[in-house]
Amino acid sequence: MNQGLQPGTLLRDRYEILSLIGQGGMGSVYKASDRRLPGRLCAIKEILPPPGPGASALTHAQEQFLREASTLARLDHPNLPKVSDYFALAPHEANGQAATSRDYLVMDYVPGQDLHQAVQGARREQRFLDQREVLGWMAQLCDALIYLHEQEPPVLHRDVKPGNIKLTPEGRIKLVDFGLVKPLDPDDPKTLTGMRGIGSLPYTPIEQYAGELGHTDTRSDLYSLGATLYHLLTGGPPASAQDRFLDPDALVLPSQTNPAITPAVERAILVALALHPNERPESVSSWSKMLLGDAPTIPVAVHPTETGWGEALRENWWLLLAALAVIAAALFLTFYQSL
Repeated sequence: MNQGLQPGTLLRDRYEILSLIGQGGMGSVYKASDRRLPGRLCAIKEILPPPGPGASALTHAQEQFLREASTLARLDHPNLPKVSDYFALAPHEANGQAATSRDYLVMDYVPGQDLHQAVQGARREQRFLDQREVLGWMAQLCDALIYLHEQEPPVLHRDVKPGNIKLTPEGRIKLVDFGLVKPLDPDDPKTLTGMRGIGSLPYTPIEQYAGELGHTDTRSDLYSLGATLYHLLTGGPPASAQDRFLDPDALVLPSQTNPAITPAVERAILVALALHPNERPESVSSWSKMLLGDAPTIPVAVHPTETGWGEALRENWWLLLAALAVIAAALFLTFYQSL
């Protein structure tokens, strides 16, 4: 069983592990120092191998990691941590307790708190975050996503949420944990998407529920962006797409929680949170103009019509899969809670 890297572990005779930052199903992230550049701190993500037996599957995953890490290493934007190195190590070269080799991604270490922590701090003080300050953060976040989406091939994050957005002591926003990417369709590498399943539930658009079969594009990140803005201004996440699909009235209007939210900002939130991607703006760029000014009003469809959903399900088979996944998840939870 992998016990994780211990403080003092040296990777590639260069990176000294200082502490564990966080861990999840895809791997762990460590704070480390770079011995070749004294004083430089970095974040190292250790990626767990994919589940399932077979040497060929592991080889494919490692080849994919190297291909995709090289893409991330070419990214250069002030609101994204810079990927500076990537490599694979055999078990004896790292912690010695892993049954297989591990892949590593080295990025800039970003100091400061994340925006989830900022929201929690405001709640403890029984207040909401200031809308003008939040919109300043969103302007930076939009710039980062526009940059990612304009890459060739486009890079999707698929897990935008307050906990993945750092606020540096200088006031700069950094979108972190976009970590690994992989082709949306293994046979069609036109789009790169975050390799982390469907994402975090309250921020996940319904099309991501279909997993690898779903049609995820830049409007999927836009949904997560709208859910993030909702959370920052109301102090809590919106109802999930799953809950809203089953109950169209599940979404509480942002202004009902925080009356200080202006009508224009609320409209931008709601249009980004449209369940069907075709009812969202076509890009983060167009939505940011709507949110920050210089854009025409876009009609808001908080509750899709029955006819609209019927046509959507016929035209988009992946949306039907997502709908079935939502229903199956709801039935499972109902059964589990009844035990």
